[in-house]
Amino acid sequence: MNYQYIAIEGNIGAGKSTLANLLAKHYDARLVLEEFADNNFLPKFYQDADRYAFPLELSFLADRFKQLKQIAVNHDLFNGNVISDYVITKSKLFARVNLKDQEYELFQKLFDIMAPNLPVPDLLIYLHTPVNKLQQNIKQRGRTYEQNISAEYLERVQQVYQQYLKQEVQKTLIIDTGAFDFINEPANFEKLISFLEKDYDFRTHYLSIE
Repeated sequence: MNYQYIAIEGNIGAGKSTLANLLAKHYDARLVLEEFADNNFLPKFYQDADRYAFPLELSFLADRFKQLKQIAVNHDLFNGNVISDYVITKSKLFARVNLKDQEYELFQKLFDIMAPNLPVPDLLIYLHTPVNKLQQNIKQRGRTYEQNISAEYLERVQQVYQQYLKQEVQKTLIIDTGAFDFINEPANFEKLISFLEKDYDFRTHYLSIE
């Protein structure tokens, strides 16, 4: 594979962790998954967003920074491949959706101090997923606190990701998961693997099933 460090991004329920697990298993790579299960603010945020948005985003930023910093400190990028199901920029994108302007300004200052100290992926894989499929995936995985996430909220998250992708300068592979099914259609996964094995020169590429 031509990429030592791959990060996967997408909206809530897009299938980031699923694809990260598949790629890590295929390449025998180190798997870095977001540690959200122990975040006590997350269920509270979905109950009272105005009250808990700021501590939630700060806690996520701290946890993500700590986890990704360990990759650089331990030099794991030089000892095999790394597959992650997020990038640190995710913190800034969700903060833009969830925080009030003054809160976001403070958050931005903290982010700008922390982010430059982290390794940058060689390739970003972005999973674009229609909102109706996101809702299906969220319902299927059954996390209680996620079940009332509105289509409007998912649309807002989708929009900030789209704005980010327009500005992003690193190599980005965009996959429409409405067409790609990595679980039930092994040929789709093999197509992705075939792409990763070749040395393509691109900034943004859309992977198609054709």
